[in-house]
Amino acid sequence: MDSIGFFFFFLSPFLFCTSSASPPNFVLLFADDLGFGDLGCYGHPSSLTPNLDRMAAGGLRFTDFYCTSPVCSPSRASLLTGRYQTRSGVYPGVFYPGSRGGLPLNETTIAEVLKPVGYATAAIGKWHLGVGANGMFLPTRQGFDHYLGIPYSHDMGPCSNLTCFPPDIKCFGFCDVGTVTVPLMHNEVIKQQPVNFLELERAYSDFATDFIATSAKNKQPFFIYYPSHHTHYPQYAGVEAAGRTLRGRFGDSLFEFDNTIGNLLTTLEKTGVINNTLVFFTSDNGPSLMRMSGGGCSGPLKCGKGTTYEGGMREPAIAFWPGTIRPGVTHEMASTLDILPTIAGLAGAKLPQVMLDGVDMTDILINQGKGKRETMMFYPTDPSEMYGLFALRLGKYKAHFYTRGATHSGTTPDQDCPVFAVLKAHDPPLLFDLEADPSEHYPLQLFGKPDLQAVLQQIIQVKEKFEASMVFGESQISKGVDTDLEPCCNPQCSPKPGCCRC
Repeated sequence: MDSIGFFFFFLSPFLFCTSSASPPNFVLLFADDLGFGDLGCYGHPSSLTPNLDRMAAGGLRFTDFYCTSPVCSPSRASLLTGRYQTRSGVYPGVFYPGSRGGLPLNETTIAEVLKPVGYATAAIGKWHLGVGANGMFLPTRQGFDHYLGIPYSHDMGPCSNLTCFPPDIKCFGFCDVGTVTVPLMHNEVIKQQPVNFLELERAYSDFATDFIATSAKNKQPFFIYYPSHHTHYPQYAGVEAAGRTLRGRFGDSLFEFDNTIGNLLTTLEKTGVINNTLVFFTSDNGPSLMRMSGGGCSGPLKCGKGTTYEGGMREPAIAFWPGTIRPGVTHEMASTLDILPTIAGLAGAKLPQVMLDGVDMTDILINQGKGKRETMMFYPTDPSEMYGLFALRLGKYKAHFYTRGATHSGTTPDQDCPVFAVLKAHDPPLLFDLEADPSEHYPLQLFGKPDLQAVLQQIIQVKEKFEASMVFGESQISKGVDTDLEPCCNPQCSPKPGCCRC
């Protein structure tokens, strides 16, 4: 290939993205409590994930991709807004069925970025960013035209008498009690309470494929956000996935999610839009190691959900776009924060006029080039201005200023992971080379190492500058809970919560 041909080969994707008469579509897939080591394409020997493996083989697989929080709600807030959860007030912890707060309506979601440029938008699955009075925080109030899903985590309601696997295998373990049973909502209306887990994934798959087909028929660009319940506890699967894997409940749950991804890819192909669609997959936080073999795998990374170690916040991520993204692996640092500015750039949409923490990663996707992200900040589940960042990554180096275990990372042999590993300040901070030691086993010795001392000093300066610029939003989760706000399909019934069934 001559130099001119070479130039146009690499330029053409950008021309396609910016000047095409048909703006690209976006499918954003978000797993729940899935660890870095849980997928077949990330090395798990018994997971059955043929469609995700296909995406990895034909797309771009990330090795250094991060969420912003080691628990659900704040991670989702950052994904949809491109801003650390501390700015939006989605902290500490997570929302509950009766939470008074939610993702503030003055925050701009990806869906709200895309609506002004003509996109159809749909959300399917686990919202977990608040319900509120009269459904004020639901997806339909946050830029999504359509919604089908459970508005919070599916363990936030009694499940001991519910069936999670066919023919009638009850859900394993303990879910929340003393609250309403888990509802399935269409837009802002409860369609089923409690939800039927055996039929849930098929309902999601049909809803998503119908939305794709309708949008393609109407020649309207679309955005699908599918935050799955899989593989959060309690795992469940219908007849098409139950008993199909070697990995038990967790494996069957993951396989069911993978089947839906396959259905989406098939629909994109049949409707002729797959070559004009970016499909992006990642997870909200690390695995719930307290569930042992039923809770996920962080692979070579340290600890899991609830912690600011790598296992809590470094996630599998795959970008798939036939004809535009070339197959490969990238070691560039990237984050869920970067998805909003990337989608906005590809769609030709305006960015929100607020402080964004994400950067456009189009050059990584299209050219497998260098990324714009130089740092990643690690907040705990309960961030505060008093403690600030627990850890910070700069290039290949990560410094821990505080460490702490978590209940969700219990049962592991590593004594740094369980909740019994109480908050510990480190002065000087623990410094790790994540390229040589991604498992964070071996803190670097600073004595007599002026080059490492200089790196640490630079990290401290970056931390101080970032913290000085961070304005904490009013905590939405600290607004507390009102049981009258719990979704109930028979709101006038009595006695609650047991009467909320339909």
